[in-house]
Amino acid sequence: MPPAAMSPVALRLGDRELLISHPDKLLWPDMGIDKLQYVRTLADLAPYMLPHCEGRYLTTIRFPEGYAGKSFYQKNAPAPVPDYVRTETDNGIRYVVLDSLPTLLWMGSLYALEYHVSCERIGMPMPDRWILDIDPSLEVEPRIMEAADKVGDLLHSLGLEAVPKTSGATGVQVVMRIEPGPTYDDLRRFGKFVSEYLTAKNPQLFTVERLKKNRGSLIYLDYLQYYPGRTLAAAYTPRARAGAPVSTPLDWDEVRADPRPADYNLLNVVARLRERGDLIGQMRPQRLGDVLKQIGRA
Repeated sequence: MPPAAMSPVALRLGDRELLISHPDKLLWPDMGIDKLQYVRTLADLAPYMLPHCEGRYLTTIRFPEGYAGKSFYQKNAPAPVPDYVRTETDNGIRYVVLDSLPTLLWMGSLYALEYHVSCERIGMPMPDRWILDIDPSLEVEPRIMEAADKVGDLLHSLGLEAVPKTSGATGVQVVMRIEPGPTYDDLRRFGKFVSEYLTAKNPQLFTVERLKKNRGSLIYLDYLQYYPGRTLAAAYTPRARAGAPVSTPLDWDEVRADPRPADYNLLNVVARLRERGDLIGQMRPQRLGDVLKQIGRA
């Protein structure tokens, strides 16, 4: 006979209680990560992850049978919504706003294995960061860190600091916190300059071609994705892939050491964060005004 399933486990969250059903269900069998361990790891990730999610519309991907099973995207808040969960409605969709530990653990208990957030902050028309999505055309791309390093070198030459982070899947995103002022269209113009310059200098490596079928093996510099109404994988979100990778900010020395995205996963990322902290949160917001003026004169 198969072993009996574990009884639900109650987690105490202050004066609230969250019931974790099927706590022994394996969500990443290759890593031995069951549902209870996953939810507890989310609790450890929360201090680092929530600042990148709060005040933004949340889209999750839920995997009721684990990362290799069937999945579905969830934009509308799952019903019933606990009283501690904040929601905001936009274009007829009632989104969860991931701004508290109980909300994160509730979503984890519903098998949300990925967390993607809106580029815009709710009620804030001006952007607070710039993000360039470096998207490989190949499932296995050994040049992805080389590509990220070239983006970093160009930004440094412009007097700008940014933080690269693994997407947790196959790509890298370069994140720059910015001082308020530039619009989303200004940032697109800046991203277009960066992407077209790097493509012209490295035509064997980069492309700005939107259609994947026309990219060949080139790495796509996607400066269009960071815009209101679109989403990107949140910093520190797990990803539903073998090895339980986590979207993890790096420093540029680490990029040059050519790590693989799966090097940062649910089993080791918490220890890294306790040692290094949130590299994006530690970054000083950058002034883009002078750079945008220079580009405008070019």
